[in-house]
Amino acid sequence: MARKQELSAQEAVTEAKRYLNNAKEILREKGAKEDGFYQDSKYVKMAGHTAYSGVLFALDHYFGKKAKGRKDVDWYRINLSKEDRKILDSFTTVYEQLHLVMAYDGVGHDDVVKIGFREAVRIIDWIETRTAAAA
Repeated sequence: MARKQELSAQEAVTEAKRYLNNAKEILREKGAKEDGFYQDSKYVKMAGHTAYSGVLFALDHYFGKKAKGRKDVDWYRINLSKEDRKILDSFTTVYEQLHLVMAYDGVGHDDVVKIGFREAVRIIDWIETRTAAAA
């Protein structure tokens, strides 16, 4: 596969959506959902990390390289705050729900998962709209 900098905007969005689909598939096939909770925290963590990585993949392509050092959550927040405050709110939700609550803590409450995925889709769709308008 081509490196992310070599991808077109549409290819990057497609790849980010693939990450989200993979995360959903992990939970569907291995999460063992019961009474509104995914029972296997190993797969909840894996799905949360995968979905969050998809959002970062799309954002990395959209914003490009950081001038110096590694990117961190504050770098994404600063860049998003310059673009769209509502998407910044979505990113904060994605960071908290997918990255912290799911990927680190392994919390598999169905509502947490739904909120995290919904906001991830919102960010990726926002990027898709922005990059299509710029093309």
